[in-house]
Amino acid sequence: MSLKERSYSVLLVSASESFNGALLPLLSGPPYTLVRQEASVGAARRALLEKAFDFVIVNAPLPDETAVGFAVDLCREGESVVLLLVRREMYPEIYDQAAEQGVFLLPKPTSRQMAIQALEWMASARERLRKAGKKTMTLEEKMEEIRLVNRAKWLLIDKEEMTEPQAHRAIEKRAMDRCLTRRQVAEDIISSYGACSPSRKNP
Repeated sequence: MSLKERSYSVLLVSASESFNGALLPLLSGPPYTLVRQEASVGAARRALLEKAFDFVIVNAPLPDETAVGFAVDLCREGESVVLLLVRREMYPEIYDQAAEQGVFLLPKPTSRQMAIQALEWMASARERLRKAGKKTMTLEEKMEEIRLVNRAKWLLIDKEEMTEPQAHRAIEKRAMDRCLTRRQVAEDIISSYGACSPSRKNP
């Protein structure tokens, strides 16, 4: 799927009506499917408890907390791609602190073209995070399969008095014969013994 076919939800955190009026037209159609506006960090945090957003755009300053700290927290805690806009004279001192944590930074005032380019950077970063999340999930799934297969194997050793190699081969054969995954076979074995744990026999 190309970037043009993707869709992104956006949380805009800004207390400036003029800034919102300039930015919102850029977010009014595809690929942006949901745009929510909040005027403070507190309101934005409550919105993030309700829903995860692909993009969070933070316009400094904000009335209740520092915009920089909020943007950095978001990058540390979640998978949203964060864009922080700060006054041009503050850009140099904030850049190192924010960029090191993965925050995209733009000085204000900025041009329409720069805003569009920043949104394109954010889309690219979001897809990288999406792919990384899938890889992590795949690794977790593999680890869970290993745990289930080992549990099923010990049940076969304990209940059917198989050796470890025999139990291993039995699981592999059932998976092949029944066109199932090893995880599915392991779950069937565990279920057939009532999810009981294997007893520990003294040598």
